[in-house]
Amino acid sequence: MDNIVIEKPPVAVWPAAKSLATCAVTTAVLLAQRRIHLPRAMAGRRIRFADGTTASVYRETVVDRGPTGDPAVLVVCFRLVVVRGRGHALFRLESILNTPLFVGFPGYVSKLWMTHDSRGTYRGIYEWDGPALAENYARTLWRVLALVCVRGSIHYRVLPGIRRDDFLRNPDAVAEAVGAAGDRAWWLPAQPVLSEAVPAVPGPTVPGPTVPRQNPPGQTAARQNPHGPAAPQQTTPGPART
Repeated sequence: MDNIVIEKPPVAVWPAAKSLATCAVTTAVLLAQRRIHLPRAMAGRRIRFADGTTASVYRETVVDRGPTGDPAVLVVCFRLVVVRGRGHALFRLESILNTPLFVGFPGYVSKLWMTHDSRGTYRGIYEWDGPALAENYARTLWRVLALVCVRGSIHYRVLPGIRRDDFLRNPDAVAEAVGAAGDRAWWLPAQPVLSEAVPAVPGPTVPGPTVPRQNPPGQTAARQNPHGPAAPQQTTPGPART
């Protein structure tokens, strides 16, 4: 694994707005192509982090794409300003509406959505194709999170050269590679989360627009009876003619 990327300030407002608009358009295309999936294999897994906190995976979002050539793990954390008590459950439900804010960014592979921990901190664990692209996304997302998060609670780490499942399967190797930076780190699992590869189950597809079925040229669709197929008509023979 290459050197860890320490966080930098958020990007300027205008470039962030432009990137988010482009992301939303790309997300619409991915939805239309039915390439966004919500696998269930990781849902419910609890992860204890090196800072002593624990959180659970409540959703995974994956995009159909080609092979990942330059893998990187991105971990983001934040604390919401006004969400307390039952509000956390409501946030988890509505958070899927935030999908257009990240799925369409260049290099996006997958995201694990984590519940809040005992300190009220939410995390997202991403896999990205390209550490520079992951960092650009994190610095762009910062602009959106700053509107609803506690000041000073937004942080991110980019780990180049490692896939998400390898990061979860062998966090000790990551801790050894980063040295003191991994001590009580909020982003580093305290113990292995995966013992083997997670099966590649696509899960449900996020619905896209419905396209009406068209008949081939020159062919007319048979009109269907809403009450089912019609019964065959019976002919009663009349009197014989002489």
